Amino acid sequence: MAKSSKQKIVLDYLLTYIDQNKFTSNTKLPSEIFLTKRLSVCRETVRRAIKALTDEGLVYAIHGGGTYFDKQMALSMSSVDSTADFRIAIIIQGTDRGANSTLISSVKDYFSSMKVDIRIFYTDNKLSNERRCLLSCRQGFDGIIIDGVKASMANPNLDVYASLYQKNIPFIFYNNYYSETSYPKVLNDDEEAAENLISTLHENGHTNIAGLFLYDNYQGVKKYLGYAKSVFKHGCTFDDDYVRFFLTHDLEVKERLEKQIWAFLKTVPKCTAVCCCNVMLYEALKEVLTRHGMVIGKDISVVCFDYSFEDYDREGITCTVSRSYDMGKTVAERLLNMMSDPDYKKKEYSAVISCQFHRGTSVKDIRMSH
Repeated sequence: MAKSSKQKIVLDYLLTYIDQNKFTSNTKLPSEIFLTKRLSVCRETVRRAIKALTDEGLVYAIHGGGTYFDKQMALSMSSVDSTADFRIAIIIQGTDRGANSTLISSVKDYFSSMKVDIRIFYTDNKLSNERRCLLSCRQGFDGIIIDGVKASMANPNLDVYASLYQKNIPFIFYNNYYSETSYPKVLNDDEEAAENLISTLHENGHTNIAGLFLYDNYQGVKKYLGYAKSVFKHGCTFDDDYVRFFLTHDLEVKERLEKQIWAFLKTVPKCTAVCCCNVMLYEALKEVLTRHGMVIGKDISVVCFDYSFEDYDREGITCTVSRSYDMGKTVAERLLNMMSDPDYKKKEYSAVISCQFHRGTSVKDIRMSH
């Protein structure tokens, strides 16, 4: 039976979870309830993914006790490819599954003509997990691609990054990096993206623009700064009360997130438009508006940064489209050059990727009504 894209997301998550826990005493898989909430899939999808692993003999269930993986099989399945030219780790947050899947595919496509052993690590945006992942990569890896964890906050793992740097293991950040460091990074042009979104709203008469942003995420902070700069530039209303900040952790509990968004919207009745930091916040906002009988593009205008699904045209959302595939290609290319260059520390490997703007039907022209 062909696996659905959502089933593959669950499978990839579980295989990575097993890979990261095979050297520990923990062999119990996350619960079905956790997986459905964490990956935004239905319980049946989770059960089909677990059954696929059960059929392979990799996992087994204990009645009333949960599901476990076979440690010996996991160890035998993950042996290092001794014929590989390079061994690369990709350390990702795991929040935006669509964008992550695209980036991983892009990196694999870039290295497809070479013998490269690529291993995926999920941090779930937790600093403790990031530390374990980094420590696992201090031996046996030739290069690392990293999406930094809680990158706008003080990071206790900078000592491990320093040790990797001293050991001459090249690594490059994408999306999120630590501003107190000068390590190579590939970032989106969030200021350009914000200008495209806010100027579109402004030219359609919107001056009271609310914002939903993340503040434990460097990329989220950069988007907020771009939003504020563009609001100032176009003479729109700038008011702290118009912005609601969230933690990345808040995205995991859908019901609570939607309640927080609706409570915020009730405090800004003059706002005619909302700018969303990412697709997860957009989806939660859309659900809230629909539940309260409001239509996007008619009752309220909405724009979104980094829309990471392929249906942006059909969805009608005015957005900057996620360029995860281009991001993956860029970080892979630059990491390969770093691994091949003994003097890579003396050169500049950072880059900024320009945004791709899509004008949909989610912005209403309200100039005539003012």
